[in-house]
Amino acid sequence: MSRILEKKQLSETVFLMRLEAPLIARERQAGQFIILQLCEDFGERIPLTVADADPEEGSITIIFQAVGKTTKQMAAMEVGEEIAALVGPLGSPTHIENFGTVVCVGGGIGVAPLHPIAQAMKAAGNKVIIIMGARNKDLMILEDEMRAIADELIICTDDGSQGRKCLVTEPLKELCEQDPKPDLAVAIGPPIMMKFCAETTRPYEVHTQVSLNTIMVDGTGMCGGCRVTVGDETKFVCVDGPEFDGHLVDFDNMITRLNSYKKQESEAHNCKIGLKAGEEA
Repeated sequence: MSRILEKKQLSETVFLMRLEAPLIARERQAGQFIILQLCEDFGERIPLTVADADPEEGSITIIFQAVGKTTKQMAAMEVGEEIAALVGPLGSPTHIENFGTVVCVGGGIGVAPLHPIAQAMKAAGNKVIIIMGARNKDLMILEDEMRAIADELIICTDDGSQGRKCLVTEPLKELCEQDPKPDLAVAIGPPIMMKFCAETTRPYEVHTQVSLNTIMVDGTGMCGGCRVTVGDETKFVCVDGPEFDGHLVDFDNMITRLNSYKKQESEAHNCKIGLKAGEEA
């Protein structure tokens, strides 16, 4: 069991929760994630990146968007309630070193998993340029936290309600055209965004790492649900990732696989979404 210590609504559908998880808080590194399940005996298992951790308090912070049945159930939970199962930290940590100039690109909810990576890159002595994108200003999250890390912060919105009216790939391309160009790009967000970030940096030969969030069940590489094609190899996001060379990821195949259970997701979404953990579906 993991008790909810804090709950905060960051936007209309995005929530922050601080959870009691002393062992995970002590061991977690940037780029790693947890898998949680709301009920002991049944229910979906979902992966969520650890956005922050406090080893002294024994807590971790997760940020999620209430879009499906499980995340909407989570959004209805309150401080003091407990999440039945929490497993982690999972996945390989981000490789952190002083690369020079690192461009961190976050789209929508992808800003949450980007935060600990940008934080660690800055602590390693890198110049960190952060590009944040969202559909509109109301969906922008963690702006103050990212501004505190960044040497330069660029904000983009689709409708121009905050920052530049453009996609994140536009300032990314401008940075790649500079001399010197960035030494590394990190992109996290919707699959289509990461795909086009990788295509933007490819002509400039700027190494680009992406963090993939695929369908997962066990988180140990046994179920195969999270498999992706990277170069000519099959990889498992839960154990080989979640970070990969964006220039090698077959995003089209990944996007197709992400849509495999749309029918089941829709049926679950329409079936008593408001249930809390422990209630019978």
